[in-house]
Amino acid sequence: MAGEGRFGWPVLRQLKARDLLADSDNAMSAETRELAARTARADKVVKSICPYCAVGCGQNVYVAGDTITNIEGDPDSPISRGRLCPKGAATYELVTGPHRQTQVLYRRPGGTDWEALPLERAMDMVAERVRAARDSTWEDKTKDGRPLHRTMSFAHLGGATLDNEENYLIKKLFTALGAVQIENQARI
Repeated sequence: MAGEGRFGWPVLRQLKARDLLADSDNAMSAETRELAARTARADKVVKSICPYCAVGCGQNVYVAGDTITNIEGDPDSPISRGRLCPKGAATYELVTGPHRQTQVLYRRPGGTDWEALPLERAMDMVAERVRAARDSTWEDKTKDGRPLHRTMSFAHLGGATLDNEENYLIKKLFTALGAVQIENQARI
């Protein structure tokens, strides 16, 4: 701003201009003038849903190139109408924080160190272990011959962020595997 010179400090400019309400450009510093919302850098906005609970608050994810620049509440959401709780408002940190794990880590039985595994290998290991647990503990019939077709060796506890359709499919999968203990965290 021209003439900042000796009146460079915003308060002094406000006093000189008799801008007591600080509602003009006098209240701005050079740094303030350069500030812009993180949403201004976005190339596109992607609609999403908060991952934390079963409420399903809408989110706008602002993306510049391949980088998320901000996440805010979606004012078009009939559920949250642009509002987010503190956890939902912190979703940006969840997806961009340097502490976030981006690879599968595995510690062998008796091991002391974690090793990185490809996702495909980790998924195969889980499937192999579920199958082995199921096969080694399968109960086909009761002692008096009534059918059971079950295993008590594993259970499933679904997360609250899963919707009804996902929970339905998970219930079908674990029932087909013979699990009896199937629950969802949202109900507990």
